[in-house]
Amino acid sequence: MTLLSYQIFKTVVDHGSFLKASEFLNLTPSAVSHAVSSMEEELGFSLFTRSKRGVSLTNYAKNLLPYINAVLNSDESLRQMISQYNGLQKGNVKLGCFSSVCTSWVPDIVESFKKEYSDIDIEIYQGTYDDVVCWIKNGVVDLGFLSVSSAGNLPITPLYKDDLLCVVPKGFKKAGNTEYVTIDEIRDQVFVSQRESTDADIHNFFRKYELNIKSSCHVVDDLSTIAMVASGFGICIMPELVMGDIPYQVDIYRIKPSEHRIIGLSALNSQFMAPAAKMLYQHIVEMYKTTEVE
Repeated sequence: MTLLSYQIFKTVVDHGSFLKASEFLNLTPSAVSHAVSSMEEELGFSLFTRSKRGVSLTNYAKNLLPYINAVLNSDESLRQMISQYNGLQKGNVKLGCFSSVCTSWVPDIVESFKKEYSDIDIEIYQGTYDDVVCWIKNGVVDLGFLSVSSAGNLPITPLYKDDLLCVVPKGFKKAGNTEYVTIDEIRDQVFVSQRESTDADIHNFFRKYELNIKSSCHVVDDLSTIAMVASGFGICIMPELVMGDIPYQVDIYRIKPSEHRIIGLSALNSQFMAPAAKMLYQHIVEMYKTTEVE
């Protein structure tokens, strides 16, 4: 097998189609099909299941994919290192992020980074905490944003303390005229909740205070959650970073005692990243690391 065959395999995986992969690589469909067939013959097992909807990985291929990603990432690292030795700063970096970081931070990160390193391209992968963890472990992305509590056994550099807030419908009746809500005030409320893979820090909050969550809405993104709150389906807990530019009419209260999540930047091994990835890693740390998390 050759590096080209690995690249063809990965492109078919990314596009879910032999035809789309051939168009992306500027190869004929028969050349792509022949490369995959040759790999399958050499490996002794099928890599893809073909159907009218496209192609999907076999179980054998799913186990093989992280190793092929590692080979391709190593090749990219080598190319970047050679460019660096020749006085050039080129390359491609894949960055994983969750929703609120994607909307609040990523545009500024890309813009400021490109001003310094115009020949380094950044690919953005947005998903849940679980998605980003999986992408980092399997080599799909070079580095990714996570909350410290969702990183598991991945190494992570803490960057930013993001306070948790209570979001309620307009006209919500609360005790007193304080600018905060207490745990007891929200204990028996109906909540709009997200899946734990999307909202691990909020579920940790629920467990910490033994809140028995009653919910008729189970959504998967921040904006939908707040839309449901604005429509009177319940209340929710949201990180402050999410609430910067919300188009819905809701009231926001701080929580007493205060709680927060820690946003961090994770990579399998930050010391052995490709040069372009290392530059982006350091750029992000310099932009967002605060003394509050040290």
